[in-house]
Amino acid sequence: MLARAARGTGALLLRGLNILIPVLDRIRYVQSLKEIVINVPEQSAVTLDNVTLQIDGVLYLRIMDPYKASYGVEDPEYAVTQLAQTTMRSELGKLSLDKVFRERESLNASIVDAINQAADCWGIRCLRYEIKDIHVPPRVKESMQMQVEAERRKRATVLESEGTRESAINVAEGKKQAQILASEAEKAEQINQAAEASAVLAKAKAKAEAIRILAAALTQHNGDAAASLTVAEQYVSAFSKLAKDSNTILLPSNPGDVTSMVAQAMGVYGALTKAPVPGTPDSLSSGSSRDVQGTDASLDEELDRVKMS
Repeated sequence: MLARAARGTGALLLRGLNILIPVLDRIRYVQSLKEIVINVPEQSAVTLDNVTLQIDGVLYLRIMDPYKASYGVEDPEYAVTQLAQTTMRSELGKLSLDKVFRERESLNASIVDAINQAADCWGIRCLRYEIKDIHVPPRVKESMQMQVEAERRKRATVLESEGTRESAINVAEGKKQAQILASEAEKAEQINQAAEASAVLAKAKAKAEAIRILAAALTQHNGDAAASLTVAEQYVSAFSKLAKDSNTILLPSNPGDVTSMVAQAMGVYGALTKAPVPGTPDSLSSGSSRDVQGTDASLDEELDRVKMS
C-alpha cells in the first residue's frame, strides 16, 4: 500500500481516483505503509564500568501517518536510525558489561520505548529493535575467558571438596555402624555365656538335688533292693554297648547265662554296700558321695575283669 503527497496543494493522495491539476500539482513523496527493516550501523558505546563495545542492530518500524512522515521530518529513516544509535549509547551507559549480556531483552525494550516517544510526531511507530552483534575488545575478551575458567576451576574444587567430605562422612558412618554392631555382638555373646553358665549351674543344682534324694531313698526301707535292681539294669545296659564303640567284640565266658551276670552285678553292689554305715546326716551325705564314686570305680574294675575273661 502506497500513500502519495501532492506538491503545491499539500494534499494527501490515497488509494482510488485522485485528480491532479497539471503544472500546479505533482507527486512529491511516496510512503510505503508496510513494515520497514533498517540495519543500524555498528557504533561504539561505553558501558557503566568503562568498557568500549562495538554494537549494531536491526530496527523494525512502520509509517502510521504518511502526512507527518512526509512533512514532519526530512528523512524519516535516517532520523529513526540516528535516534536508535543515540538511544543505544545512552542505555548502554547505564549498564555494566555483565548486565549487557544478561539483559539484552530489557535493553531492546527500552530502546523501542525511547524511539516511539520521540518519533510519535513523525507519524512513525517502532515495532521492535534487536541487537545483532556485540564486539568486545580483545583484552576484555581474554579477561572474561580467564574469569570463566577461574569460575569453572572454583566449581570443580568445590565439588571435589564436597565429594571428599561426603566420602569422609560415609567412612565415619560406616565405622560407627561397625562399632555398634561389634558391641551388640559382644553383648549378645556375653548374654549367651551368662545363659550357658546359668544352665550349667541349674544342671549342677539338679544333680546335687538328685544325689540328695538318692541318698535319702537309700536310707529308707528296701532301699538296698531298689539300688541292686538299678545297678543290675545299668550293668546289663553297659554290657550291651560294648560292641558299639569299636570293631572289637568282647564276650564273657557264658554270654547266655543272664542270671549269672545279674548275680555278678549284685555281688558288685553288695561289695560296695559293705562301707561303714553313716551315723549323722552330714556323714550320710558325704558317705553317699563316696559310695557313688566307689560304685563307679568298682564298675570300671568289674568291666575290666569281664574283658580279661
